[in-house]
Amino acid sequence: MTTPVDEVTSTRSPEHRTVSRVMALLEVVIASEPGGLRLADLADLVGAPKSSIHGLAKGLAATGYFREHQGRYFTGPAVAMLSIGSGDVSAPYRHALEELSATWNETATLATLAGESVIHLAKVEPKQMIRASPPVHQRRPMWPGSSGKVFLAFMEPAKRERYLNRAHKDAAERTRIDAELEAVRANRVAYNMGEMDPALYGVASPILIPGMEISLAIGVSGLGSRMADRMDEIADSVRRTAEKLSGSFG
Repeated sequence: MTTPVDEVTSTRSPEHRTVSRVMALLEVVIASEPGGLRLADLADLVGAPKSSIHGLAKGLAATGYFREHQGRYFTGPAVAMLSIGSGDVSAPYRHALEELSATWNETATLATLAGESVIHLAKVEPKQMIRASPPVHQRRPMWPGSSGKVFLAFMEPAKRERYLNRAHKDAAERTRIDAELEAVRANRVAYNMGEMDPALYGVASPILIPGMEISLAIGVSGLGSRMADRMDEIADSVRRTAEKLSGSFG
């Protein structure tokens, strides 16, 4: 006779080794914060060969779930998507977003780079009936959004070239993109003037954290009809806000 326990056991899915290892890697890296873990540490903690763990760790870094820095792995920005609704950005970021939104009566956003995608971590919207409302915790392409342009401009050159060679093969387009990214690096501000939606404009600036690649950007987006004549002023305001946040890290 089959018991209820037997029935549960017989229908239980077998453990998938790759899935188990990926989840174990996420768990041990999250638990290791803020120190991070070396590849050898990951292999020891998960109980798997370094050769197997190396590919999984690189894959998690490429998709933004890990962040690799100086041979150690840390929690990446995409992990935030696994806990949607369970938390919020820290108080300085929230305050900065509220100030920008109130100053310009437009939507202020905080974005991060996850692999080759942009994810909005938080936004503060104005009371305008018609306003920009970018989705939060969803992956979006880097180009041509203003935050994505920031991340591309300050990305490690070889990594940026690999992305652009794959995503933007037209020679004339590449010349234009390269020139625009050079201007973003020089001015620390990026613009999107109706390139994603003809009615919407955006401007963003990088937040600098010493010793780390740039993976945070703060910005303002809204109707082009309201922002067009104020873009220089808005850009200065966004850049000053980003610099202030950067300064909080020393």
